[in-house]
Amino acid sequence: MKRLLHRLFNRRTARWSSLVLIGVVGALTGLLLGGRIQTPVGPADASLSFSLSWEGGTVVDVPPLGSLKLDSHSGPVVLNAQISQLRPSATESFLNDPNAVDELSKTITDQLRHGLVWMAVRGALVGFALAFLIALLVYRAWRPAVAALTAAAVTLSAFGVVAWLTFRPSSVAEPRYTGLLANAPQLVGDVQTVVQRFDEYRGMLAKLVGNVSELYATTSTLPIYEPDPDTLRVLHISDIHLNPIAWDVIRSITTQFQVEVIIDTGDLTDHGSRAEDRFADNIETLGDVPYVFVRGNHDSPGTQKAVAKNKNAIVLDGTTQTVKGLRIYGAGDPRFTPDKTTEDDSMTPEALQAEGEKLAAPLRGAPDPPHVAAIHDGNQARPFDGVTPLILSGHSHNRKTELLPHGTRLFVQGSTGGAGLRSLEHETPTKIELSLLYFNRETLALQAWDDFTLGGLGEQSVQVERHLTSTPPTAATPTSESPAPASAPPAP
Repeated sequence: MKRLLHRLFNRRTARWSSLVLIGVVGALTGLLLGGRIQTPVGPADASLSFSLSWEGGTVVDVPPLGSLKLDSHSGPVVLNAQISQLRPSATESFLNDPNAVDELSKTITDQLRHGLVWMAVRGALVGFALAFLIALLVYRAWRPAVAALTAAAVTLSAFGVVAWLTFRPSSVAEPRYTGLLANAPQLVGDVQTVVQRFDEYRGMLAKLVGNVSELYATTSTLPIYEPDPDTLRVLHISDIHLNPIAWDVIRSITTQFQVEVIIDTGDLTDHGSRAEDRFADNIETLGDVPYVFVRGNHDSPGTQKAVAKNKNAIVLDGTTQTVKGLRIYGAGDPRFTPDKTTEDDSMTPEALQAEGEKLAAPLRGAPDPPHVAAIHDGNQARPFDGVTPLILSGHSHNRKTELLPHGTRLFVQGSTGGAGLRSLEHETPTKIELSLLYFNRETLALQAWDDFTLGGLGEQSVQVERHLTSTPPTAATPTSESPAPASAPPAP
């Protein structure tokens, strides 16, 4: 008798456990599949969805700038919101009406409330239906199906109760910025002073939409150039100098603009020490995007080895490699001057040009010349004039472009790390600079580039400047052209 009762108990326990599991799985799956909607938010359209994470919270994506995260609630459900597009007519009328902000504030609140309620209802209905149908298919009876549906309802109710009890209205005053937004928090206004109570949240949302509208309206005035599938996108960075914020900026632009190759022209570290080698591990966080690196004068041979350990890294040191069809020649800086005390620091510009001539000589007249040369110091890069159509360099922390006598474009990048902590030595912080280069995928000629400029430490500004080449030279026969517009005067 005891054995029979024990078996019945075990069977019932297993049955109820399976029904609870079906209910939970159905609820979660329904929440993820059904809890997705597109809703208007003022002059923009926003995508709302749920995702799972033990941390909970809210994530607001603002392409292509990055995202901000709010600790709005606890629990396994995260609310995701993304501004997907702006409606031109609505944006224009909003920007032209100074009184629109007050009306927009209430409109956004109502639209978001309606969207969130409808999203939750949809997710719950899909979850209930899945739990009911799965249990019906497994047990072929309506009572177990109702039990699974009840388990799903309890699960979703528990999620809702946890979110309600842990809801933190003050979280809107303490957002965490990632991507380009890490350097431009003014996009949502001064939240420390604007957001004093949750009742003012809708005012902050109105300002967010308004500022994003102005941003997109401003960038629409850039010269017309639409990258297409025939365009190869290459991101040029340089002189990060151990600034961790640089990785957020690089990662955001790489993702949003579908960058296919990253070229780093050196000075990843400050002193090239072994302790700094771990900083190079961030390269793998950029995914499968090839990361082409040449050593700068602040990078040691150990730094170069640390970079090479990353799966997506390609280290060039007097070598040429084809990456995504683009032949790239690179050479490390002949100096190692981490603290201005080594003899290498006394190399004159003439000595650097002589070193560059030694590197460039074997490439002259080559049947397959490089499309791009990556050299850290522009002085060492000048002898490559006529060898390649484009030279990428850095070192000076001052972005500029120059057409050399034989038609090669010398492109000197600023500091993508804002010169690191060195920027604190100056009254005006060094700006964070990097550029997105557009190559024709067939001819591999440079067609245009976007210069990204972010305010340095303590500043809050973002600028994107578009430049078009007039008659881009081919890889084999560089030719002269009229200088394209640049954000800085040509180098002397």
